[in-house]
Amino acid sequence: MQLSPSEFILNADNSIYHLNLLPEDIAPTVITVGDPDRVSEVSKHFDHIEIKKGKREFHTHTGTLNGKRLTVMSTGIGTDNIDIVLNELDALVNIDFSTKKIKSKLTALDIIRIGTSGSIHPDIPIDSFLMSEYAIGFDSLLQFYDSSHIQHHEIQKAFVDHTQWYNHKSTPYVVAYDKVLGSKLISDEILLGFTATNVGFYGPQGRKLRLETQDNDLNGKLSAFRFNNLKITNLEMETSGIYGLAKLLGHRAVSMNCILANRSTGEFSNKPAESTEKLIQYTLQKITQ
Repeated sequence: MQLSPSEFILNADNSIYHLNLLPEDIAPTVITVGDPDRVSEVSKHFDHIEIKKGKREFHTHTGTLNGKRLTVMSTGIGTDNIDIVLNELDALVNIDFSTKKIKSKLTALDIIRIGTSGSIHPDIPIDSFLMSEYAIGFDSLLQFYDSSHIQHHEIQKAFVDHTQWYNHKSTPYVVAYDKVLGSKLISDEILLGFTATNVGFYGPQGRKLRLETQDNDLNGKLSAFRFNNLKITNLEMETSGIYGLAKLLGHRAVSMNCILANRSTGEFSNKPAESTEKLIQYTLQKITQ
């Protein structure tokens, strides 16, 4: 069935609507970063850059490193942007731009987020690296899709019961990383964690400037939550959306977090750029070796 122009939207140059990319512009391995300025911090390590494109907050560089073709792309902040990025990335490899039909043979991408994050336990140190084994989303993105089969309902129920999650908030969902892709990136330098994806940076993460929060002990409840051997380790704003949509679309995804803040101790890294650069180098070395 041919997709209608209102569903599958292309620009005048036949590029996908928001990302402004053509199918040949992306590599099988895609690194996502939140900050558009971080795209060049990744691609500066490439041996060769063949494509530089950008539109709005979505900037993309594609090139090669150690003979492997890679794409690095900025998503901006939040799972609302992840909805755009993941769906359009999938369209670039799995929809025929000429016929506007879904391809009979589908392609699976490797999608690796390199991002910053804050831990909520004193034993997760500043400037450490954490791979998200699971993510719990406090946004509503995945609830708009037929996604019950990929959600971990027992963990979700235990979390709602533990936190007394209010009914007028979005129902939390739990999704897992891709173990095969994760095995390529793990080492003794990497912690495994259970990441909470928030819908904002201030109130939703328990920060207060001038506004009072609804639950003053939210982060305390998060840090106290346990399900078997799992505990929520860190807070950020994209991972659950990446994991959920990647799994639904048949792609492999892993989120690599550089811990810059410790919310339990009030610390913030005094070398955030240096630590993030080390995680970039680590990830590039692992995926191109």
